[in-house]
Amino acid sequence: MYEGAVQDLIDELGRLPGVGPKSAQRIAFHILNSDPADVKRLADVLGRVKVEVRFCRICFNIAESDECRVCRDARRGDDVICVVEEPKDVVAVERTREFRGKYHVLGGAINPLEGVGPDQLRIRELMTRLQSGLIKELILATDPNTEGEATATYLALLVKPMGLRVTRLASGLPVGGDLEYADEVTLGRAFSGRRTLDI
Repeated sequence: MYEGAVQDLIDELGRLPGVGPKSAQRIAFHILNSDPADVKRLADVLGRVKVEVRFCRICFNIAESDECRVCRDARRGDDVICVVEEPKDVVAVERTREFRGKYHVLGGAINPLEGVGPDQLRIRELMTRLQSGLIKELILATDPNTEGEATATYLALLVKPMGLRVTRLASGLPVGGDLEYADEVTLGRAFSGRRTLDI
């Protein structure tokens, strides 16, 4: 539609996840109308991210050194590992301020339709960590969708012979939600995960 660099920018922005053609065009024109100093700052940050950011050698979270801040934190427990799919999931769990253990980032979930099997994930590295003998509990915090459930089930079966306590994050109704809008699977999980009220 457009010529040269503008169309190239729209095409590249459109390759980003969650950015459709109209959003890519909107972002491209925002960049065109922005102050050159702002655009340079954005370009510099994009370059820095590719140079400075890497994956933690222990848990594979994002880091700017060999180990991420969670793995370096001596106050965190070494006996519980929370398994998540992506680094953004670590941020989500950290926002709760409920978890004081360590993480393991798989780098995705088992998805045969997309060609992602166990060998494409960091499962081998997880098994190596579990053989240390320090771990008492493995929390499976993969997404509550088909791929996340398949990954959690695969890991639970793989770890079962090790005698570790394996737990899965509870799922159910969101706070402030209405029963009439809940899908059957969510409502079913809320029923099976119900707890006694201590009054």
